[in-house]
This record gives sequence, structure tokens and C-alpha cells, in this order.
Amino acid sequence: MSLLMPLPEPEILAARDDLVARLKRIVKPENVVHLDRELAPWECDALTMYRQKPLVVVLPETVAEVVAVMRLAAEMNVKVVPRGGGTSLSGGSLPLADGILLAMGKFNRILEVDFENRVARVQPGVTNLAITRAVEHRGFYYAPDPSSQIACSIGGNVAENAGGVHCLKYGLTTNNVLGVEMVLIGGEVVRLGGKHLDSEGYDLLGLVTGSEGLLGVVTEVTVRILQKPETARGVLLGFPSVKAGADCVAAIIAAGIIPGGMEMMDAAAIAAAEAFKPCGYPQDAEGLVIVELDGTSAEVDHLVAEVEKIAVANGATSCRVSTSEAERLGFWFGRKNAFPAVGAIGPDYLCMDGTIPRGRLAEVLDRMDGLAVKHGLRVANVFHAGDGNLHPLILYDAAIPGDPEKAEAFGADVLRLCVEVGGVLTGEHGVGVEKRDLMGEMFDAVDLGQQERVKCAFDENHRLNPGKVFPTLHRCAEMGFMHVRSGDLPFPEIPRF
Repeated sequence: MSLLMPLPEPEILAARDDLVARLKRIVKPENVVHLDRELAPWECDALTMYRQKPLVVVLPETVAEVVAVMRLAAEMNVKVVPRGGGTSLSGGSLPLADGILLAMGKFNRILEVDFENRVARVQPGVTNLAITRAVEHRGFYYAPDPSSQIACSIGGNVAENAGGVHCLKYGLTTNNVLGVEMVLIGGEVVRLGGKHLDSEGYDLLGLVTGSEGLLGVVTEVTVRILQKPETARGVLLGFPSVKAGADCVAAIIAAGIIPGGMEMMDAAAIAAAEAFKPCGYPQDAEGLVIVELDGTSAEVDHLVAEVEKIAVANGATSCRVSTSEAERLGFWFGRKNAFPAVGAIGPDYLCMDGTIPRGRLAEVLDRMDGLAVKHGLRVANVFHAGDGNLHPLILYDAAIPGDPEKAEAFGADVLRLCVEVGGVLTGEHGVGVEKRDLMGEMFDAVDLGQQERVKCAFDENHRLNPGKVFPTLHRCAEMGFMHVRSGDLPFPEIPRF
């Protein structure tokens, strides 16, 4: 595959030794990775189709070190790419050959758990699941739960506005983050939000969440934690067709029932999950729907009965209701491990991420089968059925010439289809480099120009994670935008450090 990033400029290469030496004076020398043989593990994120070794990797341990690195980068006019757990599926943390990769993995402490206010303050390198592990002894948990929650970092979740199987009822990252501390491109530290549920003034916290590392480097996150429901039960439904399953999903929502989670898998994904580790899925089903209902015992009993009636009315061929916590978790095991399961049946796969109206689900899946025939590749489908967030897994073999290009073309057609039926390019994986050149399918030049102006307000020279999100990048001055210096930002409610 051709590299998406430009080769290092001669002047950057000439100054590399000086840059490395100065970085080693800011952080511990062992926290600077610069030898070619040591850079290979950092050359991509979970979108392994694209690879690029960074100029240098820096692993800071304190906010002061992040500030110093950002100021040095500004002084030497070097680009910076922030990186969390490296689990991004859109190439959001793909390194630059002429840039510093700022790896935040050593920011891995839980700073405070405040049960009275139901919040936790954590560093960005803390894994998603670690937050729940830290509070579950008191009956609390952190709601957003991406499939990669054992490895993905909360900082990366903020960057991509990650979701998970329970986002239908409890929201995405943006609905569960109350505050962040971040370092701006010039080294200034600002705080947005806090322990309170909402902030006055501009919604800068909403702007930062999902900004894909283009606006600043997050160094602390305040999240809300929830009390675990009294009862949670799973319902495993098998259907003779994907359409029947999709119709059941729509009927459940139309009945006013909002499950804690509602996921769907097609026959290919079911077979892969069962082959990976048997979890009791009906292998004769063409479509599988997993519904989780939570609340008080009486409420859950009532909702389970209602969901069973709706499923039967929509042609369900099998229905299992969990009778224990272990069985409920078993229902989720196959779905949570769908990605590695599919990886076990093919050499490589490309995981897509698009969102459509729920009512178009059956149509889109049918047309996706046609795209599979067109491109000559297999596809397995898993998706957050309740909110229409699709995750087609396109199987290919990188060792076969032309296969990666076919997978990319297939994926692009899927995303165009999502937009065509009234959906969007991404639900939770972000744009990164994967969808960058498709932004024009969803936004016109005016829309993109307005988004670039936001980037200019934070980073007038486009040194922070450039090459991501925007298909074309313009100089801020060319857009008639005059950069406002960070010290003059008209946001007096933000305390500065």
C-alpha cells in the first residue's frame, strides 16, 4: 500500500538528532524511541492496512512533560500525533514520517473515584474496562463498552467518541464524559467541564469529544459512573432471515422499549463466533439478535415477556432467556469477540463503521451482499442494531495482489451506501485516514470549510495530527480566518494553568 503521509522533509531529518537529544532532556531517555528497529511496533494502529514509522516516539509521564514536548515541537516546527492504546480502526493515530508520535500509555492512573458525585477522574492511558474494575466493588460501572474495552484507552475513546453494545440506552463517550484537561498545540493547559453535568458557555467539551486528536492532547478525563441495574437479563433470538431480525429490532423500538443493548449478527458472523469458541448461538439462524433488558426485577420480567411476544410476531425461530449472570455474559461473549473470531477464519479483514436509519437495515444488508459479489470478497456483519451502527467485516488476503485494494473499494462503497440511505460515514470509529477522502460524500465545500475553521482556531499551522479527517487542508489565512491566540480565547470560564 502506498503511504498516506509525505516523506520526511530534508530539514526535519537533518534536525532529528538534535530533536532526539532535546526530547531526552525533557523525559527519561528510555522514554524516547528513535532507532529504526525499535519503531516498527508503532508504525500503525488497528487499521493495519496502512503503515508508517514515526520520526520519533515519546512516552511522557507527567503533564509538565507533555507541555514541554508540545513547546519544543512548536519551537522546531515539528508535527505531533497523539496516540492512546493504538486500537483505532480508522487510522486516527497513524504516525507521520516527519512527526513526533506522542504515546500516552504511561498516563495510566485512576486519580480519583468520587462515589458521592458518581464520577471518576482518570488519566487518558487508563483502559476502558479498568474504570469499571475500579468501581465495581461498590456496585458501579462505566457504561460505554467498546469490544476492545480490555485494551482501548479512555483518551482514545474521547478522541473517537467510542460507543459499544450498551450505547443505545446509556449513550456514547460524549454522553458519559463530564470534563477533560488538555494541552493545546502551544503548550497551554486548559480544563473543560468538571464534575458537574453541564457547563456554561460554549460546548467546548462536546467539540473536543470526537475531535480525533486534531485540537489538543487530552491528559485527564472526568467520567460519570453509574450504579449497576438491580437486574439484567439477556434474550437470544434466532431468525430465518436478516430481514426478519431487522424487523424485530424496529418493532422493539417502536413499542417504546429501550434495551440496555441490542445487537445483531448475520449467519457468517454467527458461524465465525461458534467456531472461535462455542457460545450456544443457533447455527441454523440467518440472523441473530441479542437483547439485554435491565432495571428492577419486575420491570425486566415484564420487558422480557414483551420482547418475546414481538420476536414471535416477527418470525423468530428460537428464543432463549438467560437464567443466570453467567448465561447472560455468555450471550455477549460471541458478539464481544466477533472481531477476533472473524480474524480466525480469514488472513485479514477490514472492519468498517457506518450508521444508517434503523428502518433501512434490511435493505442495506441486502445491497451489501450485492457489493460482496461485485468485489469478489466475503463479508460478515455485526452491528449495534438498536442505533443502526454497522460494522461489516470485509475478508481479504493481503498476500494476494489486488486484494487490499478490492477491500478498500468494497468498504468505500458500503460507506457511500450508508450516506445514500440517510446515514453517516461513522458511528464510533472516527474518520481518520480511512474515511478522509470520502468526506465529500457527506459534506459540501462549505461544510468542510466551517470544520476547518474550527481546526484553525486551535492549530493555525496544522501541526497536530495533520492528514486526518480533512480530504483537503487549506492555510487558515487563505480561508479568511485570523487565528486567535490561545491566551486571548474568549472563554473566561476555562481556568488556565
